[in-house]
Amino acid sequence: MHFNFRSAYAIYRREMARAFRTAFQSILAPVLTTSLYFVVFGSVIGARMEPVAGVPYGAFIIPGLLMLTLLGETTSNASFGIYMPRFTGTIYELLSAPVGVAETLTGFVGAAATKGLILAAIILGTATLFVDYQIKYPLLAVVYIMLVAASFALFGFILGIWADSFEKLGIIPVLILTPLTFLGGTFYSIRDLPAPWDAVALANPIAFLVSGLRYSFYGTSDVPIAVSLGLTLGFLAACVIVITIIFRTGWRLRE
Repeated sequence: MHFNFRSAYAIYRREMARAFRTAFQSILAPVLTTSLYFVVFGSVIGARMEPVAGVPYGAFIIPGLLMLTLLGETTSNASFGIYMPRFTGTIYELLSAPVGVAETLTGFVGAAATKGLILAAIILGTATLFVDYQIKYPLLAVVYIMLVAASFALFGFILGIWADSFEKLGIIPVLILTPLTFLGGTFYSIRDLPAPWDAVALANPIAFLVSGLRYSFYGTSDVPIAVSLGLTLGFLAACVIVITIIFRTGWRLRE
């Protein structure tokens, strides 16, 4: 089947333009919030903490804070991006146009993932102002961040189709993703938890994502990197399958 690059790019460009129109809310606000974490936990508290797995505490929390912002913002951006066309009724123009599932996903999800990567780059740049750190495997870090951003952009796309009100758009990012990320080893190593809480913590899927990103930074993690990568790829594939079914059945799209 022929892929229409022009259609995908048109959707992508529209979503990126929307992001820059709301730059303070979608980019500057999360960067300022994360900067406060660096000031409090990295500079103030971190100076009094012992290194974790041989990594200074201020540097140790960088991957977790990055994941915290990346998951929430990527999911929210993607969900809002598809919810607004449904809310305003312009989704019917998209459904009646000669645009397939692949083009639609590439445009919407590509834009959300791009915004996530821009946000990650700004946060890492901001972190250098407060914490001294180095990335051990920079290529792996970039690839992993792209996989996570794409996966949760897809998840946000599903959320935006499922939600039938603005309130529901914030339920999962605020009440589920954020708490799970805090409990997923953002500020501590799961290995330091006493039994049985170390095993309970591994029931949190976000812990695998944080651990995988931390490995790309410092070569240390609570779970094998292969497990983290496999879980991320599996989640991405599952989201693609769900969205394909949604477009084929028209669930929530034609209501």
